[in-house]
Order: sequence, then structure tokens, then C-alpha cells
Amino acid sequence: MNFIPYGRQNITEEDIEAVVNVLKSDYLTQGPKVPEFENAIKEYCNVEYALAMNSATSALHVACLALNVGQGDIVWTTPITFVASANCALYCGATVDFVDIDPRTYNLSIQSLEHKLEAAKEQDKLPKVVIPVHLCGQPCDMERIYQLSKKYGFSIIEDASHAIGGKYKNQPIGNCQYSDITIFSFHPVKIITTAEGGVATTKNEELAQKMDLLRSHGITRDSDLMTHEPDGPWYYQQVDLGYNYRMTEMQAALGVSQIKRLSSITKSRHEIANRYNEKLASLAVIVPFQIQESYSGLHLYVIRLKLDEIKPTHLEVFKALRAANIGVNLHYIPVHLQPYYKECFGFKLGDFPQAEQYYEEAISLPLYPDLSQEQQDYVVETLKDILAYD
Repeated sequence: MNFIPYGRQNITEEDIEAVVNVLKSDYLTQGPKVPEFENAIKEYCNVEYALAMNSATSALHVACLALNVGQGDIVWTTPITFVASANCALYCGATVDFVDIDPRTYNLSIQSLEHKLEAAKEQDKLPKVVIPVHLCGQPCDMERIYQLSKKYGFSIIEDASHAIGGKYKNQPIGNCQYSDITIFSFHPVKIITTAEGGVATTKNEELAQKMDLLRSHGITRDSDLMTHEPDGPWYYQQVDLGYNYRMTEMQAALGVSQIKRLSSITKSRHEIANRYNEKLASLAVIVPFQIQESYSGLHLYVIRLKLDEIKPTHLEVFKALRAANIGVNLHYIPVHLQPYYKECFGFKLGDFPQAEQYYEEAISLPLYPDLSQEQQDYVVETLKDILAYD
């Protein structure tokens, strides 16, 4: 069997034609395709504002800045995420802390969050922002987090890098009903891709305006935002300290083409996941738990090994699958155990036990629309043989 990656982009001739057409056009950057992509996101997510950027990391950074995160502030997120979910706060000079995960959903635990907020209030160390992450595409319990935000006074950034195409309480993820800002990622292994790229959505005009400025050097050509009347039609002003986080026209054109297939892509991922669920039911693994009232974007299919029921170790299972040309991965190493976070903030093993246990057992199996049934059967049979090793 040829190598099977854990994730892979789905590119059609229409996608290629869309990008080539931009390359033949007058605009490679700051043209009509970025606004077209933003409008497609707004329509899909039923949200007022969408701002495209060169990565989800950039979008997370700008979101924190728009919410005035800075020196002396505290931001909380989950330890089971890519490091960008935490790093974005550090870029702003804030301090980062974590909330342990729910053992079933692997998302931020609402119970742990509530207990930590109670203690933080007594110590006068409440977070300014909480960043829940929709791990694997399954949405967090955003309504409950929103209720807690009103009680304890924090803002919310949804890290939905895994979750475009999913729904929470029958509404599209990204509509910001229970958050200030939502972030999407369009890396090639994600649900749809712009090669690299991200989008921030919001219902708040002031936040949208601030993020728009910050993604492009803090520069405006809008006379309403200037300190005086423009000197002429050439005039612009830098009114804030921003960054070059803009998305290119080629990326946006690919996104416009891809989002047309978003619903069908998500449906395919669910069909593959359901097939995994059936075929893995008899093995010594825990298949992903899905909340009934939500619809996951299903970016990842993560199993957990029942290590007390099998002889091979977690590492041995992982290496054996890789040796069989199956490109499994592990999402993620707990952020608090990364050397930078241990050395700079004093985090240590034992701080977040649910996250650490997850890390000891989790493996991401291949999941992408072009995964064939033959390839999926090979993954399942190979895993079955490895787990049965005595």
C-alpha cells in the first residue's frame, strides 16, 4: 500500500482554473478575490463580518489585539491544541494559563473552567479572554462558556481552526452567537484550504474595523478614520501599529472555489468517520464521542488506545502504523509540557491530568475526502493486527 497521510487537500480542476485565472489577471494581491472570499464566508456562517488573513495564527493574534489584550492580562485556553492558540496571547505581552479537557469530547472542560474561574475571582486573577478550541471540529459548549463570560467578565475567541462546516445548536460555527470573534484555518490538511490562510469572523463592527486595520500595517484610506482631511486622492494614514497579515488573491480564489464544496466535503468526512466507528467497534480503542446536538466539522479522527487491554505500548502502535505506510499523527502534545512553557511559566507534568492522559493514548487516523474504502480497510486491518500482537 502506498503512503496514506493523516490528512490531504482535495483539489479539483475548477480550483486550479480559479488560481490560474488570478495569475492571468491584473491583481495578485489586494484585488477583488479577497472580498469575494470574505463574502462567501459571511454568507456560509451567517455573520456580519469576515476578515481574511495569511494564517489562522495571524488571525488569532489580531483577534487578541482587537480585544485589547496586553501586558498584565491573562488569557486561558486548552492544553490540547496547536501552540498558536496560546502563543497569540504571548505575542501581546499577556500571560497564558490552561483549563483541563473533558475526557469525552477532548474540548475544554466546562466543569474545570467553572471551578478555575471561581478560584481566580477569589485571587483577583480572572482571565481577560478565554479561547475555547473546537478540537477535531467538534464544537465546545459555547452557550455555557458564554454564560460564564457574562458572570466573570471575560471575552471569547473561538478557535474554530478545525471546525468550518460544522454546526452548534443548529447554527453554523462562525456566526459568533456565543463569542466575540471566531477564527478559521485553511491549511492544506484542514477541511477546505487556501494553501495557507485564516479568517476572523465577528458580529461587532468595532472589532471588525480594528482587525481590518491591524492586518494591514494599521493603515487606512478611510477619511472618517483619519486625524484630518486627506491631502489628496493618494493619501493614507497609519493610525495604529499593525502587521502585514493580508491574504493574497491566489489564496482567496482557491478559497472561493473550495467553499462551494464545503458541505459535500464535510458530508464525506462524516461518512468515512461513521465507517471507522463501525469497523473499530470491536477493537481495544475508544472512538470519537460526538455530541448529538452538534455537527462536527470532523477535521480529525482521533482514537484513544485502551492500553490496559493490549500488549503493545502507545509508541509501539504508532511506530508500527507508520512502518506500514500509514501516516498517523498525534494531535496534540499538551502545550503546557512544551519546553518554552515549562521554562518560562513553570508548568509541569501533573498540572492538567486529563490532557496528559489523552496524550498518552491518542492517535489520529487518516481522514480526508479522497481516502478510499480500500485504504480505510487497510488502516483498520493493520491496526487490528498490531493491537492483537502478543
